[in-house]
Amino acid sequence: MAIRIRMSRAGAKKRPYYRIVIADSRSPRDGRFIERVGSFNPLMPKADPSRLKLDVERIKHWLSKGAQPSERVARFLGEAKLIAMPPRRNNPQKAIPKAKAQERLKAAQGAKADAAPAAEAAPAAQGG
Repeated sequence: MAIRIRMSRAGAKKRPYYRIVIADSRSPRDGRFIERVGSFNPLMPKADPSRLKLDVERIKHWLSKGAQPSERVARFLGEAKLIAMPPRRNNPQKAIPKAKAQERLKAAQGAKADAAPAAEAAPAAQGG
C-alpha cells in the first residue's frame, strides 16, 4: 500500500479550503483517508500564520513510515524544514514561441534591419 501525504479539497464553490491528509494513493482525492494532519486556506493572506497548519509530530511519524508527499505538500514541508526543499520544476521549452510566432518575429526583425540603413543614410544626406 503506497501512502501519500496530499491535499483534499473542501469548502464551497470558488471558496477552496484544503485538508492535508494521509491517504492510500489509490483512493480518490476527496475520498477515504487515514488521518488528517493539517489544513491550508489559500484565501488567507500569505503572512497569516493560520493559512497553513501542520501537525508536525504526526507528519514526521508518517514520513518515517515511508509516506511520500505530493509536490505541493512537499513545498509546504520544505518551508517548515521537515524535509529538504524540493527543486522548482521549470520547463523552458513551453516558453519558446511556436512556429507562426517565430515567423512573425523574423519578419519584424527583417523589417527593422531594412529600416535601419535607410534611417542612417537620411541624416547624412541632410547634413551635407
